[in-house]
Parts: sequence; C-alpha cells; structure tokens
Amino acid sequence: MLSAELREKYNTWLENATEDKDLIPELKNMDEASIEDSFYRDLAFGTGGLRGVIGAGTNRMNVYTVGKASQGLANYVNAHYSSTSSSSAPSIAISYDSRIKSDLFSKVAAGVFAANDVHVYIYPQLMPTPLLSYAVRYLHCSAGVMVTASHNPSKYNGYKVYGADGCQITTEAAKEILGFIEKVDVFADVKRSEFEIGENIEWIGEEVWTSFTEEIKKQSPVKGENFDRSVRIVYTPLNGTGLKPVTRVLEECGYKNITIVKEQEQPDGNFPTCPYPNPEIREAMELGIKYAKEN
Repeated sequence: MLSAELREKYNTWLENATEDKDLIPELKNMDEASIEDSFYRDLAFGTGGLRGVIGAGTNRMNVYTVGKASQGLANYVNAHYSSTSSSSAPSIAISYDSRIKSDLFSKVAAGVFAANDVHVYIYPQLMPTPLLSYAVRYLHCSAGVMVTASHNPSKYNGYKVYGADGCQITTEAAKEILGFIEKVDVFADVKRSEFEIGENIEWIGEEVWTSFTEEIKKQSPVKGENFDRSVRIVYTPLNGTGLKPVTRVLEECGYKNITIVKEQEQPDGNFPTCPYPNPEIREAMELGIKYAKEN
C-alpha cells in the first residue's frame, strides 16, 4: 500500500503536471507499483548531473525535473556571478544530443535560465559534449549544460553540468548546486519563460564550431603532403551527434574516402540498430565492423 506521502506527491503531479501532454496519460494510468517507482525519490544529482528514465514523476527525466534542476543551477550561478558587471554577468551555454526529448529539455532549461536573468547561448543544431565544453570556454560562460544520457539505453536521458572551465563540475560544486536544487519546489518555485531567440537567449554562432575544428586540426600528428590521405575510413555516428563535426574535421584534413554506416548515420534517439549507443560494446559496433570488412 502506498504511503500517504507518496500518494500526496502523486496527486500533486496529477493536478499540476499539465505542460507536457505526454505525461498526463502516463500519470492517469499509473498503478501503485508505478507510482512508487516514479515518486519514491528525487533523481540523484552529482558530478554527472541528472540521469534517469524519461517519464512522469520525481524519479524521472521530464520538463519538471529539468526545470527544477535548472532553477537550482540558475540560483547557484547568480550567487557566484554579479549581474551588475558586464564582465562577469552570469551566462550558460547549452547543447543537446539526439536522444528523445533532448531538444525539449534544452529549451526548457534555456527558458528557466533566461527568466532568472542568466544569459543563454545555445547551439542551433545537435552538437556533442566536446563542443559544449569548448563553447563554455570560448564564450567565457559561467557554466554549461549538456542534455545527454551518454551511453545509456534509449529510454534514458540526462542533464550534465559543466563549470566555467569547461570541465564536468567538481564534487564540491555539485554538492552546492544540489543544495540550491533541494530548496526549489518543482511547481511553485521554478521561474519560466518561453524559448525565444532574442535579448536573453542567442544561438551559438558558426565561429565557435569553426574555431573548435581548427583547434582539432592543429592536434593531428599527421602533417604534410607526403601522407596518403586516400586511406579508406568507415565511420558510424551510432545515430548520435557526431556526423557533422567528425566528417567536417576529416574532410578538411583531406580525407575524402569516408564511408558512413547508413543505418546509423542520422540522429535517432531510439537507436534502432543497437541495444544502446556505447562504442565499447560489440553489439553497437557490429554494423561498423561489417562495413569495415566490406570496404
């Protein structure tokens, strides 16, 4: 039997979680076991940020848990950076991957930050984590957010926080941010604004991606005209974010003989050809290996 506390949490969500239409039928159709699993705790927040199954409840990734985390992060950033000085005005860079609802979660976060007078820089297209880290440093941001669940199965999503140095937050910073998050009521305390490019939200410009690409090219140990760049390369983005940045670097370095694994070429958060997009497991790379043998 559900505890009174869990029942109250569930009823509060049933009454207030109306922003994301996908959550309403899920909430209405929950049995006691589902309610308990979805509400018995808040999603853990640590150095890796949030990560969890997409769905309704405090123990799930949804627009409300993302909003609450974003409000906590905004409060943390505003506590550390003065909005009265243009040289240290708070700002956050955002990127997101191909996972289910990643674009929605990134825009929800952007709206919360903007409503809290934190300037937002966000990529206009999918970009992988290294480009988020680079943008934080290039644009001198106070923090960064990458909406991704890394290598987890398709039913997961996540929210990773990066510091002003472009690195994943430290244990100390995570603890302080969590303190701010825990003070936020998921429905009453989250400031929200619509996602709209304008004064408080702007696209991350092409020059950031170009600068990143140039830095990558500088690090290549293969230089000069004597190296044979006709070498055959097979590449799979695993339905993620890598297609454009990886092929751009390769092509600008002179590698033209590139074969892309067609089944895994385009972004797809369902990852239909592998159990989860982890290149460390053979199942994820089977098609790539097949292509490599054929080519």
